[in-house]
Amino acid sequence: MRARVRAWIEFLGDQFWLRPALVVLACIGLAQAAVWLEAAHIAGYDPSSPDANWGWAGGAEGARALLSAVASSTIGVAGTTFSITIAALTLASNQMGPRLLRNFVRDARNQLVLGVFLGTFAYALMVLRTVRTVAEETFVPHLAISGAVLLALVCLGTLVWFVHHVATSINVETVVDAVHRDLCAAVEARTRDAADVQPPAEPPRGAPVAPADGGYLQAVDTEGLADWAHERRVVLALRVRPGDFVPRGFPVAFLSAGVEDAADAVARSLTFGRRPAALQDLEYSVRQLVEIAVRALSPGINDPMTAGSVLDHLGDALCRIAPRHLPTGAVAREGRIVLVHPVTDYDGLCDAMFHMIRQNAAGSVHVLARMLDVLTRVAEVERLTSRLSALGRHADLVLAAARRDVVDPSDLADLEERHARLVQVRTGAGQPAG
Repeated sequence: MRARVRAWIEFLGDQFWLRPALVVLACIGLAQAAVWLEAAHIAGYDPSSPDANWGWAGGAEGARALLSAVASSTIGVAGTTFSITIAALTLASNQMGPRLLRNFVRDARNQLVLGVFLGTFAYALMVLRTVRTVAEETFVPHLAISGAVLLALVCLGTLVWFVHHVATSINVETVVDAVHRDLCAAVEARTRDAADVQPPAEPPRGAPVAPADGGYLQAVDTEGLADWAHERRVVLALRVRPGDFVPRGFPVAFLSAGVEDAADAVARSLTFGRRPAALQDLEYSVRQLVEIAVRALSPGINDPMTAGSVLDHLGDALCRIAPRHLPTGAVAREGRIVLVHPVTDYDGLCDAMFHMIRQNAAGSVHVLARMLDVLTRVAEVERLTSRLSALGRHADLVLAAARRDVVDPSDLADLEERHARLVQVRTGAGQPAG
């Protein structure tokens, strides 16, 4: 249940309208409160002591003109900010890939800027409807009108800040750094301080379980499934992990023995959606970074420097993993394994990081050399022999690609020298696992 709630919260974060709607509602409430304070004579303009008053002190006609100007100008600027946001999203989609749009849509600052302008517009309208002239029993909410002036000044500063934010947010280095922070947070959340129990050599292949739903698996409530399997005295083996696409009717799990409510228990523990989510998928941010690098290496963009920057950030993530343990996919209760589920291992993580970049960097000496340098730096931090073997395997693939595609003998000799340096580091750093 907790995994499903977190997936729902993650879904709400992807909704661009949510924060602006909340800001608009808050401004409407603020307008109503300010008008009520004036009508109840709790706060507001005091005609008996004009020297002690601050803020708006004009009449009804001036108040209507001011509120109309604030409302019309803010809704116009709100349209401009929306147009700027759409232009930024289009540019990001073309240069860095459509999957990066999620980062821009989830950016709370863009949402709050739009909310400030729409909220000011709603505030001005709510106050404007309460202004009455002499023929209508004069009422001018001076406190609320002063609030409208203050919100208009806030909108002015917000507009300047928004232009600066958009100009910096579409910079590729800013995007790479933001995705890298998401990856570091995922590494911290999805790795362990100590090693998990080892899964059985042969997971159960008994009664299949197929949920009624399908789509991208976003979250798995492993603790709930483990508790259920422990109560039923069975072993449950999942076949899918967060990030996988599950066709409708596909058997996602096997049970060591048939249980009547197995399908309902599995369905309650799996959260599906129309697209992958970063909630429990360690490779989600990796794929985003790789997409930036692959786009940068395309003939239309031809930006190997960006690909090199992505490799640096991927190497940093591997260095953060070095002192930690990846989950094994086995969950035990009272010393007995009750749940086995697929997880991302070190080899798979390295494959997701380097395969596509290497394949699209054919002939790019700069990118191939940077990849060897990154692998060497990670090898200097890593101490487990199995992980060093994975790094060495990718270094061998880089050298093979260089020998096939690099024409200049001096460039090839430089890459071979970098590869030899990695081999030397591996030789002196390896330790057996766990």
